[in-house]
Amino acid sequence: MELQTKIPLGRQSENQIDYDSSVLLIGSCFSDNIGKKLEYFRFKNFQNPFGILFHPKAIETLIKHAVLGKTYSEADVFFHIERWHCFDVHSQLSSASREDLLRALNKQVRLTQQQLKESTHIVITLGTAWVYRFTGTSQLVANCHKIPQKEFQKELLSIDTICQSLEKMIELIRRVNSNASLVFTVSPVRHLKDGFVENTQSKAHLISAIRQVLSQNTPVGNQKNTYFPSYELMMDELRDYRFYKEDMIHPNDLAVTYIWEKFKSSWISETAYETIREVDSIQRALLHKPFDPNSETHKKFLLNLEVKIKRLQLKFTHISFENV
Repeated sequence: MELQTKIPLGRQSENQIDYDSSVLLIGSCFSDNIGKKLEYFRFKNFQNPFGILFHPKAIETLIKHAVLGKTYSEADVFFHIERWHCFDVHSQLSSASREDLLRALNKQVRLTQQQLKESTHIVITLGTAWVYRFTGTSQLVANCHKIPQKEFQKELLSIDTICQSLEKMIELIRRVNSNASLVFTVSPVRHLKDGFVENTQSKAHLISAIRQVLSQNTPVGNQKNTYFPSYELMMDELRDYRFYKEDMIHPNDLAVTYIWEKFKSSWISETAYETIREVDSIQRALLHKPFDPNSETHKKFLLNLEVKIKRLQLKFTHISFENV
């Protein structure tokens, strides 16, 4: 008896992710979820340099500024509630110092430009088609930074506008990186503050635009542009509130792990599986809390763990466990 409707997912035949790959993740908070899994298993990855970006135009702006090497200046930031902010980025970059914010913005632009050039895989997660336009400048913002809502005009991006934004993202990325695989996905996080019907309409616009762009886009050479069904996995295979956090909006750890396993089966090279198991074993061992830290048994345990880490680092020099 089948108790789930399963989404058929094939294994990517080309350019699979392994421990020599470099993965850039941009977009909605589900990019952070997958990014944390890649980080845990010690793949080379770079996550959301401007913080979480929910809508396509914000992601397009980040990519454009990185590719063109924008330099942020005082005109790009503003002061509100005792902190300096920038409409292009998430509030996690906001700072009490204008100079510190500008320094951080320009550093992230340079890092993102480098990652766009060097990444073998770029994962772009779209969260919503609803956007806010600051009426003072007519700018579409990535984050409202707690400015009163009356200062913004709320809009729903049309499918055509999203298509144009996605096409621009692809064109910009291909200027600096002709070989990276681009993986588009839609976040399973429901934006219910917009309304239930409005959230469904938003996700439909995102999915329709991605499908339209990918169907019309013809990869050249090693280029590969694909869709990974994060949203569909949550909606169709995990159709139960036990897979949500207490807010009933965000996928919980079990759901994230489930979707990660699906991503792994589709995109992670089987040649990396043994290393994944080794890294997981080390990560679990590092969390071990002994009854007696001075016992001979624990000293032997630590020595064996050190040998495992050094053996792994001989194969992959980028792997480090210093921040565990």
